[in-house]
Amino acid sequence: MPPVSALDSARATLAGSLLLPADDAFDGARRPWNLAVEQQPAAVAAPAGVGDLRVLLDAARDTGATLAVQPSGHGASGDLTGAVLIRMTAFDELAVDTEAGILRVGSGVRWGAVVQALEGTGWAAPAGTSPVVSVAGYTLGGGHSWFSRTAGLGSDNLRAAWLLRADGTHERVDDDSDPELMWALRGAGGIVGIVTALEIDLVRTPSLHGWGLTFDVADATAVIRAVRDLAADAPSSLNVFMNSMRMPDAPQLPEEIRGRSFLTVQALSVDGSADALVDRVRRAGAVRREIAGATSPAALAAASNEPTEPTAGRGASMALSALDDATIDALVGFRDAPEQWPIVGIDIRMLGGALDAPRRQGLASLRSAGWLLHALSPMIPGAPVELGDASLAGFRALLTPARAARTIPTFLGPGKTLEDCGSTDDLGRLRALRAVVDPDGVLHEGRLPR
Repeated sequence: MPPVSALDSARATLAGSLLLPADDAFDGARRPWNLAVEQQPAAVAAPAGVGDLRVLLDAARDTGATLAVQPSGHGASGDLTGAVLIRMTAFDELAVDTEAGILRVGSGVRWGAVVQALEGTGWAAPAGTSPVVSVAGYTLGGGHSWFSRTAGLGSDNLRAAWLLRADGTHERVDDDSDPELMWALRGAGGIVGIVTALEIDLVRTPSLHGWGLTFDVADATAVIRAVRDLAADAPSSLNVFMNSMRMPDAPQLPEEIRGRSFLTVQALSVDGSADALVDRVRRAGAVRREIAGATSPAALAAASNEPTEPTAGRGASMALSALDDATIDALVGFRDAPEQWPIVGIDIRMLGGALDAPRRQGLASLRSAGWLLHALSPMIPGAPVELGDASLAGFRALLTPARAARTIPTFLGPGKTLEDCGSTDDLGRLRALRAVVDPDGVLHEGRLPR
């Protein structure tokens, strides 16, 4: 851990703030969004601008610390020993060019602010399902969204970045000025520089139309197969998610969902109604509840049911190359087993479309994958965590035979590395780039395997 006196010296110079472990507010400031992840940095900084970031770079170089940027606390991997954790709240620029369809946004801005700014413009952001996730963390880690079949990953839409290099140079970089750096920024995050702002392509949405079809769990196999079959000829303008929910028999839950299981299929068309396609899924089972009609990005964000406050939970994710009958049968059987109650939700996202032909080069890619799955096991007070861990391990084991070659960093759990997101050559390329742009190792290596 770097000497406290050196960090105290930096604190006296900053226009923003720097908290040390002895400070009362430190414990709250160091926590990530997922409270199940324990991270113990040497300090937590909230720089007021680029000048403060340069002070922190000098302090890191002098003391042997590293700088780890974590704008909103999402995506924490756990190991920040000896690092200065940087919160980018002050970098709050937000500018929309509706003529060109381009967003410029500071790295402290969250998607909710962007979605609200775009409401009614005919444009949408390639944003994730949660409005509280930071634009920078999501985009630099790949980022899969409601619009990914239409417009690609969040990182595919990254046009340029304003970057503070390890040598203190602050500049705009794009594919013309530094294609190698941009390749790394599209997936590997801030391990090659501190991003202060981003320039992002928006998604044209002339007519957003959405569906939500809820089926009884008894129809799950037939419905999942119908969605799987739909993927073969669904246009890239149609994006489809499935969600399998298994609610605990808890008295605090509403009677209509308490202790029940159900499967919901959600579809979003960016170019008007696609009811003839959705009807193929509708006919696969008895629809218990249906919502359909015109929608908007703000309505999607409001209906996401994502947590708006930090919570504790565990999850497991995997990209699959295919979703064959055997995998579907195994997944439904696993879901029905009484001992798998710790897994409350399983999301299944249809890939393909624009994801198979990314417009820009980057580390993050789902080109080889057909489906993206995520299982969530909340940490319930008083319940042993081992049960949830065992269920998640079983979920991963069940899916491994169909596993795709790579996933994206925003779907990596704590302790997982970029080995799951790129080839050996990709990791070597990242290490070689870091050796050039950060020879003193002042930037935290993130999820790059050590």
